[in-house]
Amino acid sequence: MQKRPIQRGRPAGSTTFEAEPALAFGAAVREARTAQGVAQETLAHRAGIERSHMGKIERGEHMPTLALIIRIARALGCSATALIAETERKLGALKDDCG
Repeated sequence: MQKRPIQRGRPAGSTTFEAEPALAFGAAVREARTAQGVAQETLAHRAGIERSHMGKIERGEHMPTLALIIRIARALGCSATALIAETERKLGALKDDCG
C-alpha cells in the first residue's frame, strides 16, 4: 500500500475562522452602511481597503482583524464597541432562529 503524499495548506473550501460571527459582523456593517446611504466603494475608501475586500467582509467571507474593525467603525462614524454589540445581537438572533 502506497502512502498518500502530504498536501500542504487547507482543503479547498475550508476557512480559518468561524462562519457565524463573520456573517453577523458583515450583516452589521452592511446594515450600518446602507442606513447611512453610503456606497460600499465609498466605505471601503474611507476605511483604507479595497472594495472587493469590503464585499468579502459584508458577505461573511472574511473576518477582519481588530485594527480593521476599528477602521471600518470609524469610517461608519460609530465606535467599534457599537459595531461589535450589533454583531453580538445578530449572533443571538441567529442562534434563536436555530432553536
